[in-house]
Amino acid sequence: MRTMAYLLVRLLLDLVRPRASLVLENTALRQQLAVLTARRFSVKTKPPERLLWILLARYWSRWRELLVIVKPDTVLRWHREGFRAYWRWTSRTHRPGRPLTPHETRELIRRMARENPTWGAPRIHGELAKLGIDISERTVARFIPRRPADPDQRLRWRRFLATHRHALAATDFFTVPTITFRVLYVLFVIDHGRRRILHVNVTAYPTASWIAQQLRESFPDDVPRFLILDNDAKFGREVRRTIRSFGITEKRTSYRSPWQNGVAERWVGSVRRELLDHVIVFNERHLRRLLRQYVAYSSDDRTHLGIEKDVPVSRPVSPRPNASARLISRPRCGGLHHRYEWRDAA
Repeated sequence: MRTMAYLLVRLLLDLVRPRASLVLENTALRQQLAVLTARRFSVKTKPPERLLWILLARYWSRWRELLVIVKPDTVLRWHREGFRAYWRWTSRTHRPGRPLTPHETRELIRRMARENPTWGAPRIHGELAKLGIDISERTVARFIPRRPADPDQRLRWRRFLATHRHALAATDFFTVPTITFRVLYVLFVIDHGRRRILHVNVTAYPTASWIAQQLRESFPDDVPRFLILDNDAKFGREVRRTIRSFGITEKRTSYRSPWQNGVAERWVGSVRRELLDHVIVFNERHLRRLLRQYVAYSSDDRTHLGIEKDVPVSRPVSPRPNASARLISRPRCGGLHHRYEWRDAA
């Protein structure tokens, strides 16, 4: 009875309702019926069907009452997607704007900025004009790589390191804990030119006299022109006197600026990652033996990015001698690393 009463009430309302409303309601119901009939197992709407419901939602207030196959929020999401697609299509480029700067010109600007750290956009623009390249100064400024926050200090230091690379050595300390929780101090001296370790030693008590003796043992023959070291209190007056006695000019890094001794810091990182993170140190003698093995591997076998993937003691290229040759591996540092060579088949 309730169902019949509801249908009668709806019939009376439809008789007095405007014809346009009836047409829209009939269209909405027919469209949903067609979707359910064609796709029984999964309701997937197509773009034209979505467009119909977007228009109904836009111009008909009763669209929510007749929506069955999807939720009203879904229709609103379709509307937002259509809005973005419409403006993407409207805002498309109808004609090309300013021509792109040729790749060759962009690379030339970066090269000039890299090779001439003190040049700015006006200077590079003038040089390009002399080469017959027609480009605006503002465009040049866009392609210059961003300079460091403190350009004067960093660029001067980088220029100094690059100019005196083969006359530079660096020294630094790093600490290693033992199995008994003692702290051992490792002092090393590294050559900048070939990334070669000139000297390394271990102690539990890094006194000034011990450091001075290690520096004497580091330079038996060839003495560098400059020695980079930080402001550690261990490098006191006795150490400075020893450095000056060799005719070496010391270069102190700025406070809290480990990047100024980057070659030494990078070697410390390599030692930790490639050796010390994999072993437990027992005592000074054990650590000294491990470091000597690693220094031998680092100098004779390991390739370095800083010297174009060469070896500090210039390891020659050994191509495969013949098709029957086989590759052998020689363990280094207790098997943590290996060196590979070709060997003729027996």
